[in-house]
Amino acid sequence: MKVLLMIKPTLRQLEIFQAVARHGSFSKASEAIHLTQPAVSMQVKQLEKMLGAPIFEHIGKQIRLTEAGRETLASAERISRELHELEQTLNDLKGLHGGTLAVSAVSTASVFAARLMAVFRRRHPEVQISLNVVNRETLLEQLFANQSDLALMGTPPADLPLKARAFMENPLIIIAAPEHPLSQQKHIPLQRLLKEAIVVREEGSGTRVALENVFAERQLPFKPAMEMNKNEAIKQAVEAGLGIGLVSLHTVQAELSAQRLCVLDVEGFPLKRQWFLVQREGKRLSTAARAFADLVLAQTDTEGAWVG
Repeated sequence: MKVLLMIKPTLRQLEIFQAVARHGSFSKASEAIHLTQPAVSMQVKQLEKMLGAPIFEHIGKQIRLTEAGRETLASAERISRELHELEQTLNDLKGLHGGTLAVSAVSTASVFAARLMAVFRRRHPEVQISLNVVNRETLLEQLFANQSDLALMGTPPADLPLKARAFMENPLIIIAAPEHPLSQQKHIPLQRLLKEAIVVREEGSGTRVALENVFAERQLPFKPAMEMNKNEAIKQAVEAGLGIGLVSLHTVQAELSAQRLCVLDVEGFPLKRQWFLVQREGKRLSTAARAFADLVLAQTDTEGAWVG
């Protein structure tokens, strides 16, 4: 008689499987979870062997979940949610005398995000905190993977199950080097910017989308000269005279004070945007996360300026 030995998948294998399913790519998943691609492939193969069924199918260069893969993903996500709920419950038992807090912030929010975390740490030194400064796409992935409790970002996508609350104005401005020919001009028409080299963030960035929308509303072509994946890179490029750029006012206070950069008086600018405190819909916040949310929402006055 043949005896079948049932081997249970490990939590790590389920995490790796979810990462591959989420990214739709072994290589992207390996980058996201900091494993080599062969290690990711090996873990997925071992999982398939344990389950006795393929969980991915290859269609050209793309991979898709099989029916068994979809069922496995649904179970893996339930397990992840339940483990996270358990962690939150245990943290609640500790109150603010322990527990953890994980916050993600887009790079344009990094300055005041760090300040908020510092205030929180002074008030609750026993809470273990982490701040992840990432791009918009990664921030959303971290929220849905339960890697972050809360996020600080610009306008969140309306088609995702998220809860968001605006807490501060986020003016977007056009910057230039002080010696730029437009620096002394007033009421610069938007169309005039078409003659300038515009330095912007990568596609999908919140500031990039905002600028694209402005040009589209005026039926003007949008042709950036350079793309940068960091706001610091944009500031440095503009300061070096490589063009003009769009950034959040909150990211250039030091450079404006030192007169290394200036704000151009462009028609329709600054663009009025908001910063949002965001969480995944249905997520139960720990005591620490609720305390941080209260801190964020209490730190600004009605005009969006910092208090204290």
